[in-house]
Amino acid sequence: MTASEKDGGGSRKRPSRAEGAAGRPAGRAAGRSGKRTAAWAMRSAAGQLAELLGRAPESVSAVKRTDDGWEADVEVLELERIPETTSVMGTYHVTLDEEGDLLAYERTRRYTRGQIDRRG
Repeated sequence: MTASEKDGGGSRKRPSRAEGAAGRPAGRAAGRSGKRTAAWAMRSAAGQLAELLGRAPESVSAVKRTDDGWEADVEVLELERIPETTSVMGTYHVTLDEEGDLLAYERTRRYTRGQIDRRG
């Protein structure tokens, strides 16, 4: 079950003219050399997740090349509050294939914007 099915779905955002049908930036299928880059994978993951969730991602906190494509962690503002440090954020783990198409996503964490991870 995908995160959208667990959460009851969300509104779908139509891609802007600057984005392709899959929510990826148009004309940016790969780097200058034709090779898929981490920056390309970050844009692809963020754009497609925005289309599915109906919310614009704030940042991509991790990206990793895999044997089958790419994986990325995308930070999304889920609930805006005042003050901003109390807003609720979500981290989504996104899996892309070699072509940059989203295969799966899952919300892995919810936290307040002002929260700091402590390592111990």
